[in-house]
Amino acid sequence: MMSSELIDTLEKLPEPLQQEVLHYAEFLAHNYVKTHPDKTSQTRPGFGSWQGQIIMAEDFDAPLEDMKEYME
Repeated sequence: MMSSELIDTLEKLPEPLQQEVLHYAEFLAHNYVKTHPDKTSQTRPGFGSWQGQIIMAEDFDAPLEDMKEYME
């Protein structure tokens, strides 16, 4: 069901029924999070999580010999 169809249907309902639908949707979302924790949490590694795992050569910024003729 598309979200626009859902919204249109909800807008046709009286206010008390809209409130019930909201409570039910919150209930479903809460239960989904409890039963599918791996699909709802998308944690990413933080800044510095690769610290010490990547090592660059000392001459990383040095000009390349192959490009010497273009840099003159």
